[in-house]
Amino acid sequence: MKLNEKKKLRTAMKGKLEELNLPLYEDLSCQIARNLYSDVSWVEARTIGITLSRAPEVDTFQLIRKAWEQGKRVAVPKCQPKNREMIFRQLTRFAQLETVYSNLYEPVEAETEMVEPDKIDLLIVPGLAFTKTGYRLGFGGGYYDRFLKSYSGRTLSLAFEQQLVPELPIEPHDLPVSKIVTENGVFDCVDQ
Repeated sequence: MKLNEKKKLRTAMKGKLEELNLPLYEDLSCQIARNLYSDVSWVEARTIGITLSRAPEVDTFQLIRKAWEQGKRVAVPKCQPKNREMIFRQLTRFAQLETVYSNLYEPVEAETEMVEPDKIDLLIVPGLAFTKTGYRLGFGGGYYDRFLKSYSGRTLSLAFEQQLVPELPIEPHDLPVSKIVTENGVFDCVDQ
């Protein structure tokens, strides 16, 4: 039952997000970025784990550029489909990316170094829908769920306000993020 529920929610949320026109998408992404930059999690982080967004996800390319400007180390995921796990690799320029399955961008292994999970100060966790308590509906691969089991650093997610939902189907393996950053501010999920 939960799988079917999740599938319907994913389809509905993707449809909602695709309605954002480019100017509004860029404006909201910029507001989210500003809220993130002033949050203590971002300010104190030396190494940030972050995915490479695809519209209509909140734009992370501007965040990566800002992290580089501020002297932060950027680590992006490399998926390992055989065991459905991921590792993070340091990205120092966008030319170190290649397209892989599902047209996702990932780091070129020969040009990037692995970053151990305990070296990542802040992990920005992607998702399609979120509750204010930090639970998220991912894209269905389970990569982040598996990674989060052994990750102990700070976590947050970026979301357009319309991605916040009152509830989600929660499973025993689901782990909440600590904060959600939207265009309207930062929600501390542990206080909810």
